[in-house]
Amino acid sequence: MTDVINPATGSVLTSVPGMGLEETDAAIERAHKAFESWRTVAPGDRARLLRRFAAVVDAHLDELADLEVRNSGHTIGNAKWEAGNVRDVLDYYAGAPERLSGRQIPVAGGIDITVHEPLGVVGVIVPWNFPMPIAGWGFVPALAAGNTVVLKPAELTPLTALLLGELALEAGLPEGVFTVVPGKGSVVGQRFVTHPAVRKVCFTGSTDVGKAIMAGAADQVKRVTLELGGKSANIVFADADLEKAAASTPSSVFDNAGQDCCARSRLLIQDSVYDEFLALLEPAVRAFRVEDPSRPTAEMGPLISAAQRRSVSAYVDDADVAFRGTSPDGPGWWFSPTVLLARSTDDRHWREEVFGPVLSVLPFRDEQDAVRLANDTEYGLSGSLWTRDVGRALRVSRAVETGALSVNSHSSVRYWTPFGGMKQSGLGRELGPDALLSFTDVKNVFIATED
Repeated sequence: MTDVINPATGSVLTSVPGMGLEETDAAIERAHKAFESWRTVAPGDRARLLRRFAAVVDAHLDELADLEVRNSGHTIGNAKWEAGNVRDVLDYYAGAPERLSGRQIPVAGGIDITVHEPLGVVGVIVPWNFPMPIAGWGFVPALAAGNTVVLKPAELTPLTALLLGELALEAGLPEGVFTVVPGKGSVVGQRFVTHPAVRKVCFTGSTDVGKAIMAGAADQVKRVTLELGGKSANIVFADADLEKAAASTPSSVFDNAGQDCCARSRLLIQDSVYDEFLALLEPAVRAFRVEDPSRPTAEMGPLISAAQRRSVSAYVDDADVAFRGTSPDGPGWWFSPTVLLARSTDDRHWREEVFGPVLSVLPFRDEQDAVRLANDTEYGLSGSLWTRDVGRALRVSRAVETGALSVNSHSSVRYWTPFGGMKQSGLGRELGPDALLSFTDVKNVFIATED
């Protein structure tokens, strides 16, 4: 049994049993058996079941959001968005089964067609920082393409995934089509990698674990989608709307207490406006509301655990602190939003993913210097740039090595557009109109028409 802790209070919410190897194998076998019938469900009927699942999730939005606030420490505003995102992703991909079409390719002597065949059982391994939406980004397109899914939630945050598993059955999905398997990554997650019936693994988490999964999957030539770490840059040019850029910067890095692989944790400011921008940023950071996440005014809640707070604190010790925000005293894993001045690009807080509410700041000279500094990292997941010059926006967007970049905004994820990283931030793309293709094999069929 694993105790589930409320990070805002440090108190135990409940205990969840962790599945062992036998239970994991049994869940995978049920999913494998269910695949044979699920893959043959007519596309329109599969679509109707996904729409029904979306409707059931919609009816339980408040319950899901409240559970996430207590289990993950997310603000109630974020948690409602996250539950709504699961519903929206279900609705979006409910339209996909009837549109998963192949091609007719002109050939001599007959007709050649392609069809998209589902892979089989898909294992989805979900992190603790965004338990609901990241689960949906994996299991929904997999189901829409005709696969069955076994999903392992993070040990720290299993509650909303377990509820989603119940809601799937309530919506009418057959037993074994979507199964939630709580437990340790070294047991459940590793079995997804080694079990031959699991034909693909979707993993979101640390780069080191992602590398291990990729290496393990090679033994069976098993497909993987990996969404890993990030150290994204927020680049502010002198010609930008500085007030708007400064006002939006805190949420770009402190949202979800900085526990976001898309967090713009490196702030690059053009040297001619460096002091001016920091003067605009300081009051925005100090005003960022860190409080009880169940309050509608909360902009940031606690870190997920005591261990995470120790890890984040180690980056701030001995660093050059420019200024900090505030956070509650008392129980819970609270940490104040913190802005650090980087002495050089060798500073640990500049180079490593802190995964906490810590922003590192460095000036740059010109466009070329900004691109050089932004790309000086092993990661390439997201990022932002601020400028009024359209030509510069296009040049820099193409030059920065990252999978998702926003100009004059901080958006990273829309369920109708692709999401994923470059370099060591991951492999493959989630979401968008083509997500189903990564859950299928392309089969080529030639039909001879000549004697």
